[in-house]
Amino acid sequence: IVNEILRINENPNVQGLALDLPESLCSSKVLNAVNPEKDVDGLSDVNLGRLVRGDACDCLVPPTVCAVMELLEDLGGKRVLLVGAGGAVGAALQCLLQREGAATVSCQWEAPQLQTELHHADVVVVGSTKPDDVPVNGWMKPGTTVISCSRDLLSEKHNYSQQNNHAAENTVGSLAIAMRMQNMVKNTERWIQSQQHRKWGLRCLKLQPLSPVPSDIEISRAQSPKAVDVLAKEIGLLTDEIEIYGQTKAKVRLSLLERLKDQPDGKYVLVAGITPTPLGEGKSTVTIGLVQALTAHLNINSFACLRQPSQGPTFGVKGGAAGGGYAQVIPMEEFNLHLTGDIHAITAANNLLAAAIDARILHENTQSDKGLYNRLVPVVNGMRGFSAIQLARLRRLGINKTDPGTLTEEEISKFARLDIDPSTITWQRVVDTNDRFLRKITVGQANTEKGFVRQAQFDIAVASEIMAILALTTSLQDMKERLGKMVVANDKKGEPVTAEDLGVTGALAVLMKDAIKPTLMQTLEGTPVFVHAGPFANIAHGNSSVLADKIALKLVGEKGFVVTEAGFGADIGMEKFFNIKCRASGLVPSVVVLVATVRALKMHGGGPNVTAGAPLKKEYTEENLQLVADGCCNLQKQIQITQLFGVPVVVALNVFKTDSPAEVDLVCKIAKQAGAFDAVPCNHWSDGGRGAVKLARAVERAANQKNSFKYLYSLEV
Repeated sequence: IVNEILRINENPNVQGLALDLPESLCSSKVLNAVNPEKDVDGLSDVNLGRLVRGDACDCLVPPTVCAVMELLEDLGGKRVLLVGAGGAVGAALQCLLQREGAATVSCQWEAPQLQTELHHADVVVVGSTKPDDVPVNGWMKPGTTVISCSRDLLSEKHNYSQQNNHAAENTVGSLAIAMRMQNMVKNTERWIQSQQHRKWGLRCLKLQPLSPVPSDIEISRAQSPKAVDVLAKEIGLLTDEIEIYGQTKAKVRLSLLERLKDQPDGKYVLVAGITPTPLGEGKSTVTIGLVQALTAHLNINSFACLRQPSQGPTFGVKGGAAGGGYAQVIPMEEFNLHLTGDIHAITAANNLLAAAIDARILHENTQSDKGLYNRLVPVVNGMRGFSAIQLARLRRLGINKTDPGTLTEEEISKFARLDIDPSTITWQRVVDTNDRFLRKITVGQANTEKGFVRQAQFDIAVASEIMAILALTTSLQDMKERLGKMVVANDKKGEPVTAEDLGVTGALAVLMKDAIKPTLMQTLEGTPVFVHAGPFANIAHGNSSVLADKIALKLVGEKGFVVTEAGFGADIGMEKFFNIKCRASGLVPSVVVLVATVRALKMHGGGPNVTAGAPLKKEYTEENLQLVADGCCNLQKQIQITQLFGVPVVVALNVFKTDSPAEVDLVCKIAKQAGAFDAVPCNHWSDGGRGAVKLARAVERAANQKNSFKYLYSLEV
């Protein structure tokens, strides 16, 4: 019974559970197995605790108790005797009767004082079957109200009514059934209300920033993150919508989009930066600091959507991408290393396709048309048939046949041979490590490869086209179609050869079936983050996934904010966000946050070259207003580009301790003169969300401005 109850507890399509069991089976273990949120009988300890505490909105009163209370009126000052009414029902009855002003006494059938108590009672509530050897006739005074809520309600064997006593036996059973139905309705209404958008009941994590600011890894490890299932519940995810990976990560299923399809989207904020320098501008740090400020300090629902970092840069000079200081995603190691295996899935899918290309060329070089055909369409259990993907290829070739035995020799050759030109292969193998000796390699040197040798190379895993597809896809079916259209080479006639032609589309999609789900994590202050996809902006569109943004926009609600970032500078990552990602998703950005630093602007203004890790020259550590002013031309240009798209722009100036107040004021002044809605100094790196509250308020105001977003060119030729 308990196992069945637990199974029903996990079913999101069941909102209420009632138990019709023999009294002998209604043990505390069974009653408390029912999820309190589904307990329409109100008999679990959690429900009784809420009832005793007076939380009327959060508890359901047991139906039998409801029926008894419905039948009794004007209880103030009356003496009520509960006979044989123990357990959950007895406790609930005592609680409600006392709350109505009645003096209650509980007594068992075998109690020696039963006759005395019956004689003094104004109301008698019978909770269990009367033993045959207990006479009650003549023990009750005239006018006593008797209510029986035992399980033999319809039996005539125990009729306690006598003389002028008022008995209500059969009525309780029917009324209890009605009250149970009422509880079911109440529970369903409560569930429906819980599905409506509301401000999250988020328990934010407290920060105690230290000075000087410790290293990123020290800060990350000093904070204790919430369990990810707790975070998921806080932001409105159902138990069947998450797949938990350890304590701090979870995949979110795409079924959520169907459940929340009628929910209005929140505000959509893009974080971009000025042209990058070796010093870094801190886009990820601003993204995290902004959502920490919005949710932990302004009590506004917000979500950060970030890209998953590649292990190449993580183990290189650049390092990870979890943000920094007191504005980062935690745990930092989990975020930067492996995460939930999405990049490994992309590596497997990419290299499966690369292997299929070389294997196909080898087999075509060493086999006849008939031999190839027999391998592609083998006889299984005496039958030969085309697969769905092979039938699709036949249709593309203009061969409208479904029986493998009816193809002509010319059609067999056309179907079986792709005739890939090895010199045109563009699909490379990948690995998520900076391994420079794999940049140019030779493949096919084993004797088994029949002398088929060619030059090839390894790319970094996130450079795979599969990563770009993951970031732009809108569903599993959409991803499968996009994977099939990937061009991997040309044939010897110059026609493109696709993954669909190689027949591996289904295999690629299966390898990516979990990677398509965004990963839920949290910031240092316990606010939610989606980590999904990680294409580089110099070779792809450089933005996190469309799916993560769409799910987050539903979860935050109409007044919430989703903050995502674009790679590199605004003139590449932001423009690709508008021109590519927004076209693919149909989403309209509300605000652009343009990140800058005084140090980076000085470099754009003609300051000396900077080498990562080397001490900064005095131009960057001392006040130099002229150098700052000269470098602001880059900031002004990025503001102009944003304005061309019709989106309000807020400049976020990451402040360092070497920046003088005059330099900070100068940048903010020039930014506003260039057309920025606002320009705000930010200290989230050292102070967490508290240091970005001014930025959050500026973003909130800018999001309420008129938005005239437009594309700068049409896709029509």
